[in-house]
Amino acid sequence: MTLAEMKEFASFPAATQRYIRRSLDIGLDRDDAMMRWSRDVVEAASIRAQARLYRALPDLRLLVPDDADLAAVEPFLAPLVTLVGFDLGQGRLTSFSAFRFLYERLIGAEARPWLPSAFCAAAALPHLHPELRRQLLQSISEAAATASGWSNRRPAFFPHWVEKVDNGSAALPH
Repeated sequence: MTLAEMKEFASFPAATQRYIRRSLDIGLDRDDAMMRWSRDVVEAASIRAQARLYRALPDLRLLVPDDADLAAVEPFLAPLVTLVGFDLGQGRLTSFSAFRFLYERLIGAEARPWLPSAFCAAAALPHLHPELRRQLLQSISEAAATASGWSNRRPAFFPHWVEKVDNGSAALPH
């Protein structure tokens, strides 16, 4: 399964891969995201905003509903849609599969049943450009939107930053 997850990640555009790694660094408190990912003042502001919003993740992980009890849905789904709305608004997660890949890792496998709802709600928010809304909503398959069950297997592959290797200075075997 790890190989399948790696292949899925590799299928995403480079900007999506970068955003997922950045988001995991912020959401899982892995590295200094500002130092690693900020290329300019606009990106620095985006990272600060994302970090503020992602402070809700520990609570969200505890609030994942066990079933369809509507009383348990609102405290989880409302803040989740806010987070997803921010991430989709950044324009780097341009499909349901990229969103799902990220959020299964940010929140956990137990969130899978709720991800289509959060995605569709956030993808329909008016702050997104109509063309982006269309692209996002068309990216969720009927099977994903109407699944009768979800795997509870935890994600195994968590992509990290990889330093570039300078091929010119690498020693070549004789």
